[in-house]
Amino acid sequence: MSLQMISAINNSSLIQPGFSLLNFDGQVFFFGQKGWPKRSCPTGVFLLDLKKNELKLKPAFFSKDSCYLPPLRYPAVCALRDRTESEKCHYVIHGGKTPNNELSDKIYILGIECKTSKKITFKCTEKELVGDVPEARYGHTINIVHSRSKSMGVIFGGRSYIPLGQRTTEKWNSVVDCIPHVFLIDFDFGCCTSYVLPELQDGLSFHVSIARNDTIYVLGGHSLENNIRPPNLYRLKIDLPLGSPAVNCTILPQGISVSSALVTQTGDKEFVIVGGYQCDNQKRLICNTITLEDNNIEIVERETPDWTPDIKHCKIWFGSDMGNGAILLGIPGDNRQLISDANYFYILRCGGAEEDEQEAAQICSQTSTEDPGDSTPFEDSEEFCFSAEATSFGDDDIDTYNEDDEEDESETGYWITCSSSCDIDINTWVPFYSTELNKPAMIYCSSGDGHWVHAQCMDLSEGMLIHLSEANVKYFCNEHVDLARGLQTPKKVLPVKKQPMKPLRKRTSMKRATPAKKSFLRRLFE
Repeated sequence: MSLQMISAINNSSLIQPGFSLLNFDGQVFFFGQKGWPKRSCPTGVFLLDLKKNELKLKPAFFSKDSCYLPPLRYPAVCALRDRTESEKCHYVIHGGKTPNNELSDKIYILGIECKTSKKITFKCTEKELVGDVPEARYGHTINIVHSRSKSMGVIFGGRSYIPLGQRTTEKWNSVVDCIPHVFLIDFDFGCCTSYVLPELQDGLSFHVSIARNDTIYVLGGHSLENNIRPPNLYRLKIDLPLGSPAVNCTILPQGISVSSALVTQTGDKEFVIVGGYQCDNQKRLICNTITLEDNNIEIVERETPDWTPDIKHCKIWFGSDMGNGAILLGIPGDNRQLISDANYFYILRCGGAEEDEQEAAQICSQTSTEDPGDSTPFEDSEEFCFSAEATSFGDDDIDTYNEDDEEDESETGYWITCSSSCDIDINTWVPFYSTELNKPAMIYCSSGDGHWVHAQCMDLSEGMLIHLSEANVKYFCNEHVDLARGLQTPKKVLPVKKQPMKPLRKRTSMKRATPAKKSFLRRLFE
């Protein structure tokens, strides 16, 4: 095993925990950026261009008949190969977190529609599901099993938000383990069927699943209800006869206590498990080789790479399988940096010495050898454009992503001292309600040149925050609200209208009045 640090990387702020990597015929694509697509990247899919130990992200594009694919984080992803066309590969994507921190219950099929030397065009199709449709979730797995010349998808585990009726401001982002049902999905007809197995009692998430033919092995995982990482090892065997499918589960010994581990395939029957956590505050630096033979599984420890001090001492790490026995690993950068969410990245190759050299040559060469004359004019679907400027790409621009178009979070970022009483710790913050993954909800104070403040520090409930964002009114934080009131122009008070006085009638002289009028006047003034 060899570990190589990527010395230079552009657009690293897009690569955050929860991303996925998709390998199409040796070309690796990044999926699942942290926020809404910006005007300079109309999709959430990028080509990982690795040359000379440098990584660059180049946006990929979708055909006009594609459905919209949001940049999901922590979805379940697996490869789906067409048996009629052995070289044609699609990816199945289910669930995950949207940039709004909501959970998706949709399932997508992603494949390459057109490929030229300058541009790769994808086609994404949303699959309609009927029957026992799995609820929206993340941190789960999906696998493809083959039995009796049939294929089906298998979904298991994950987490979901607590029901809407139980969600409060303090528990808005609280999650629970999904019920440990096993879901079978027929991709031809979109039919879903759930199975309740007595061996599966506790919900699991962020586990490892490995599929071979008609068998799936489930290892490790985290039980949120019990806050443990039990050494699980389950064998799910799926039989697909002409009638109803049969699902059987067997509990095997010698499991692994780990969550959020990464797995890569190094041979037809060999897999390698890397990374993950043994407990909340301890990474798992041990690596294992898994060998599958018929209905048997063998798990042994293997030599670990020479972990760098940065990797050993960091609290968290994340990554994804690049295919061909390689894994992209990321660790948080120094918090003293101007951009707090900058990360450092490594490529871990899990083959032998000779295989590592071949894999390095294949992974680090993402340039096509096709004739440049086959290039087609730039086209893009309008539904992937979030502003008019997104259609302004030219053929010379599609190979480069301009990070300058992104918002500078060092100035408008989340990790700021919003007020003198702000005590939010960037290392322990868990949002009550959030607009970004692991980012607190914020609101803009219009005092002076303006500045951002945390909604929690301002004692704003979620409902009030939504009201202020929708009301199109200026907001002033707790420290500037009195000043803002003093600067307000007093309301113009209209003068009180006075009724005009009626002119007094000239008094009639008593001497000239008649006797009857004299009597009337006396009674009037008495």
